[in-house]
Amino acid sequence: MKRLLLVALLVLSGCGLDVNSALPYKVLPGSIKPDQALHGVEITVGSKDFTENILLGYMAEMALSAAGADVIDLTDLKGSQTARQALLNAEVDVTWEYTGTGWINYQGNELPVTGGEQAQYEATKKADLEQFGVEWLAYSPLNDQYAFAVTEAYGEQHGLKTTSDMAAFLTQNPDQAVFCLETEFTSRQDGFPAAQRVYGFPTTEVKNFGIGTIYSAIAGGTCPIGEVFTTDGRIAAQKLRVLEDDKKAFPQYNVAPTVRAEFLKRYPQIRGPLEEVSAALTNEQMIELCRQVDVDGKDAGEVARDWMVSKGFISTA
Repeated sequence: MKRLLLVALLVLSGCGLDVNSALPYKVLPGSIKPDQALHGVEITVGSKDFTENILLGYMAEMALSAAGADVIDLTDLKGSQTARQALLNAEVDVTWEYTGTGWINYQGNELPVTGGEQAQYEATKKADLEQFGVEWLAYSPLNDQYAFAVTEAYGEQHGLKTTSDMAAFLTQNPDQAVFCLETEFTSRQDGFPAAQRVYGFPTTEVKNFGIGTIYSAIAGGTCPIGEVFTTDGRIAAQKLRVLEDDKKAFPQYNVAPTVRAEFLKRYPQIRGPLEEVSAALTNEQMIELCRQVDVDGKDAGEVARDWMVSKGFISTA
């Protein structure tokens, strides 16, 4: 049944992966050791379709492979909702998710939790287990937030350092209220609608792009303002200025491995390897890893593998 569901998912998502796709990299144990309880256990790992989440998907696959599992690669699923439904429907067993995304988009809340990262994580974890039977493992220091960005030159010219600065400027200059946004961010309740609600800036025009092309669109002047992920390596490469979310319109987005509760109960041994990787991630490291993929053109799987080796989690010889 699971393989039939996988076939349907692949057709719908258009990701083009073979149902039996094994991890395409040789992985040997490092600090993550084989566990007899996971020997031969088939575990499907999914990811969303942007660089950071694909990197995280590969990291999870390598950690579980080093622990002895038979890993199936289902990275690069198209969109948050596709990846989420794949987890709920047992089409994948492990995905990396973001606390703010879980709280707003999956659990239907309108406002972020106040009190910082821990408070947002605890609220999201509790609600997801109660409502959907999804367990959140320990969250990572990696906190990839939404933000608006402009070129350094544009920000300097108009005195823009915060999103409040942007809102005040656009109120006086509505002809400049042209935004480059990805389609999902345009409608997500924790995305553009949240920022408009909190800051009250005008919108003259929205131009939709894939997230990978927004950075160059801002730099090239297609739009004066655009949406970015704060851990994206293309921010520095394109010389963009990230505007501070000074009124905290966007939630915390700490990343954590998520797994169905029933699957974790059957295989509690997956917790250790996944949380070991999660604890080692930081924003600074992810910016560098994303830069290697999106700016230098390196393969995401190879970048993830090299990082896992550098941390001693796995070996390749």
